[in-house]
Amino acid sequence: MTRIGTSDLDVFPLALGGNVFGWTADRDASFEILDAFHAGGGNFIDTADAYSAWVPGQEGGESERIIGAWLADRKPEGITVATKVSQHPQFKGLSAANVRAAAEASLDRLGVESIDLYFAHFDDAETPLDETVAAFGQLVSDGLVQYTAVSNYSAERIREWVRIARELGVAEPVAVQPHYNLVHRETENDIIPVAAEFGLGVVPYFSLAKGFLAGKYRSTDATGDGSPRASAAAQYATPQGLQILEVLERVGDAHGVSMASAALAWLRAKPTVVAPIASASKLAQVPDLLAGATTDLTADEVAALDAVSEWTPSDM
Repeated sequence: MTRIGTSDLDVFPLALGGNVFGWTADRDASFEILDAFHAGGGNFIDTADAYSAWVPGQEGGESERIIGAWLADRKPEGITVATKVSQHPQFKGLSAANVRAAAEASLDRLGVESIDLYFAHFDDAETPLDETVAAFGQLVSDGLVQYTAVSNYSAERIREWVRIARELGVAEPVAVQPHYNLVHRETENDIIPVAAEFGLGVVPYFSLAKGFLAGKYRSTDATGDGSPRASAAAQYATPQGLQILEVLERVGDAHGVSMASAALAWLRAKPTVVAPIASASKLAQVPDLLAGATTDLTADEVAALDAVSEWTPSDM
């Protein structure tokens, strides 16, 4: 287990992404995935109130409802659930009233008394940050939320959030959720330093670069199953991206694990990273995620992956 920032939340070093629940994984498949993850030692689930509002006929909150139904049915012990606010169609933005209403709606869907970790999903430039920080602090004071966190915030805005929280005397964030993986390392230049500065646990999303780091798409012409995900993953099939896959495959083979597992293990080895987020649409994908949380790379293996994936501003 590993601790999230300065909180007392001890979690499995991998978060199961709930973005697929109610989308590419129906209720039954989601229950199977959650069962397997929990049976393998997993206790950290990440979702958002907006999942999966982008699907025709859905309104958002579907993932939370499935997770809530699983919690009610299985009654597992020691589960940490993280969810987010600002993108649900009915609860857009981070005004105080909206944050409160969205949190109450998430609590109802999840069927819990308190949200373990509550993220501001995206920054809201139209709402004064003082108002948002105070609203999150009030949720903690009132017991609706245990700990607060931020996602997709710039380093400057994270520093400002912490400054305001300290001035107001309210709960400070304990975690940050950025885009971070072997083919997207810009995070190391801004978010990782600020996380270290304030003791924030880093919980990266897109840990497998939309499937690219699993080795499924090895050509810029890759279409896979014709899905948007395949096209998104194929964008990483650059000369450097393909070299990363070659090294990743060698590292995975050395440990008897998949490339996906090795990519997750590399993230876990990075400073301040608590638990990468990865999702599974099928039960068969869960073992690779669990292996990513339990495989420890050697210093030489981390260095080899660092070298082949080295990022500079000119790469943008």
